[in-house]
Amino acid sequence: MRRTPQLLQCLRNRVFARLYFAQTINLIGDALTWVGLALLAFELAGKNAGVILSGALTLRVAAFVLLSPLAGAIADRFDRKRIMVVTHLARMVIISLLPFVTQAWQIYAIVFGLNVFYAFFTPTYTATIPLVTGPNEYPQAIALSSATFQLLGVLGPGLAGGVAAFVGARQVFFLDALSFLIAGVLIVTLPGQLRVEQNQSARTVSRTWQDIREGTTRLWTDPPIRYALAMQLVASITGAQILVNTVSYVQGTLQLGKVEYGWVMASFGIGATLASVVFGNFNQRLPRTTFVAIGATLITIALLPASFASLIPLLLLWLVAGAGQSLVNLPTQTLIADRIPTDIQGRVYGAHFAWSHLWWAFSYPLAGWLGIHFIGQTFFYGSLIGLVLLVAIQFTLKPQSSSSVPAADGLWHKHEHTHDEAHQHDHSIDTFTHQAHSHLHFHTAPHGSTQSS
Repeated sequence: MRRTPQLLQCLRNRVFARLYFAQTINLIGDALTWVGLALLAFELAGKNAGVILSGALTLRVAAFVLLSPLAGAIADRFDRKRIMVVTHLARMVIISLLPFVTQAWQIYAIVFGLNVFYAFFTPTYTATIPLVTGPNEYPQAIALSSATFQLLGVLGPGLAGGVAAFVGARQVFFLDALSFLIAGVLIVTLPGQLRVEQNQSARTVSRTWQDIREGTTRLWTDPPIRYALAMQLVASITGAQILVNTVSYVQGTLQLGKVEYGWVMASFGIGATLASVVFGNFNQRLPRTTFVAIGATLITIALLPASFASLIPLLLLWLVAGAGQSLVNLPTQTLIADRIPTDIQGRVYGAHFAWSHLWWAFSYPLAGWLGIHFIGQTFFYGSLIGLVLLVAIQFTLKPQSSSSVPAADGLWHKHEHTHDEAHQHDHSIDTFTHQAHSHLHFHTAPHGSTQSS
């Protein structure tokens, strides 16, 4: 009997398998959405369709940055299955409005509404993966989800384009709505509730704001997660160069066509998919932060000679860059599952989703500015910026080996205390540590003893 590949072994978990297939159908729906939007924008604005699409992408990122932290906090307090079902049904209704659009502003309103619910769905889904899988399964489960995302990023637009050509640009949105309905039904069939145990304190605006703030605090106070999040800035700056300026380089500088541009972007997606598979199978061999450093180096170095590359070298460089992108993003998600207690992972994943998209909100305009002012050398200068940041982060934020102890091996709690030799930890500058005080802090328990961290 052939042994199941390690990356696919997590599908033996029936709850995760159903959740995974729902997400896969959801991703197919997303491909239909953006291909349909591109065709609809061209129908409404002709050559100015890019203006509509860029505005839609800006609204998408804005929704993620503004609402994902709140979504993560809610995911920690309520039934995640219900949240995912509601967001799927809401998107089904909203997407069904697109066939009736007649003006550009209607596209903006619908896209923003669509991504409001997407901002609530994604952190909830990501935080649910460690909840329904065991400690030996979730790295593979996260990697499999990412590999599927990358693969459909390559195949999805082609599939969606074929469907749109067959049924019509506007009618494709009804199929899109159907995909959200099917995914929602799959999630409904999951057994029981998907919620974490919480201290059932009264929900107030102050408490919700505290949960949101805690998600960001955990990102920036945990050394390995902080390092990985900073490296995602490097990956977003270099990745934005690829997403924004490749079309101008291939069709403008190299004087090639749309087909060759498709090959180059497919190479980027294939590299990301292969790296996801490699990480899923070998993630226990190296520390997560080592994967992050390798990934950031790969995508940055791949850009350095790209401004002087012909088609074949560019295909190879973008394959390497795609691998680098995945090797930064995947370990970052896994680090959160490794180091953050289960009952607060939702708010941390929500904060991470917001911060990582904020990096892109800076990176897209930078890529556009470089594309205008450094025609022909855009990738070279983008790579230099990435290299400077990479070196600075490596020297200032690289975690010490001792900080790799997972945070899940201890206990976050709050009590009144004073500091003595056995109880030391960092505070903000406005805390008087010689006095009795109370705040949320973490105890680790290495080798059977309890210490403060």
